[in-house]
Amino acid sequence: MADRLNSRIEAPGEYYAYAAALLIYKSGSPYNKIPQALKYDYNRGAGRRFAKMLGERLREAAHFADVDLIVPVPLHWTRRLRRGYNQAEVLARGVGRILGAPVAPAALKRRRRTKTQTRLSVEEKARNVASAFRAAPARPGVRHILLIDDVFTTGATLRASLEALRRVYPLPVRISVATLSAVI
Repeated sequence: MADRLNSRIEAPGEYYAYAAALLIYKSGSPYNKIPQALKYDYNRGAGRRFAKMLGERLREAAHFADVDLIVPVPLHWTRRLRRGYNQAEVLARGVGRILGAPVAPAALKRRRRTKTQTRLSVEEKARNVASAFRAAPARPGVRHILLIDDVFTTGATLRASLEALRRVYPLPVRISVATLSAVI
């Protein structure tokens, strides 16, 4: 996942520090229903349960031990209003409890409403989310950010989020990624 994501990043010397997913999303797998239940079936309980599992796995990995800020990928306010919550924030809060790190849902804002990514090509996904995010002013003392989303497919959303965060958190601040599932 990290290799695929890093290949999408064009800035020289810019890489995610670490990337992890709890589940591998394969066609026909019963695990496919988990992200769908959280995102489309309003099953926050499943989100909390799997966020706990993800957090426990991340806690076991030494390279996530120094995460000091967790940032969920934001929804546009209209989509959040319609859904009632942000599935990435549900995951981030669960992981934050396990890692003992604060969650900052306002650290990133979706500047404009984007089309759903489900039926777009790789190139269309990248164009759809390009410059879609804006980061809030940096919090002092942050050294390692964990960016959380529900699903990693092409990396377009995570890349656009990284670009926004990098504007206010320059290197040497590390930015890692964790998702509920990854399409590999």
